[in-house]
Amino acid sequence: MKVVGKQHNSKMCMVCGLDNEYGLRAPFYNMEDGSVMTLFKYREQHQSYPGRVHGGLITAMLDEMGLRALWANEQEESAWGVTFSLDTKYRKPVPYEVDLIGKGIVTKNTSKFTVTETSILDLYGNVLANGTIKYIKMDVDKISENVSVHDEMCYLVEDDVKEINFK
Repeated sequence: MKVVGKQHNSKMCMVCGLDNEYGLRAPFYNMEDGSVMTLFKYREQHQSYPGRVHGGLITAMLDEMGLRALWANEQEESAWGVTFSLDTKYRKPVPYEVDLIGKGIVTKNTSKFTVTETSILDLYGNVLANGTIKYIKMDVDKISENVSVHDEMCYLVEDDVKEINFK
């Protein structure tokens, strides 16, 4: 599937923060079908049992992709919200130190709420975990009074990713 744009990364977010030494530092791409996708890899520091990623970090990625799916269709600067509900299904163990793909797409969007479907897949297209997330849309100034969105979401690191393929 073709990439049509790249989203900003933050400073300290656990999923996308480029200055967070323990984070995933995941890049996010707007796709031609209106979804968002990421190519990422969990590290050993993200384990629960040896060889497996902690469920909380799996859910954190699903949650991040959900709001970013909204950004794939609306301006990042104006499309903000907070998680209202999140239903995660763990389908198979998620390994660390392995290339993975994340995908999120908006399934319902009103003036007050957004609902998304997200998934983490291996490179063969097998769903390892997926989630349905509902967000309450909210002005960013009500979410964080102390940090400007432009100060926190300050990194746009261009790369050569033009397509994301999996079997």
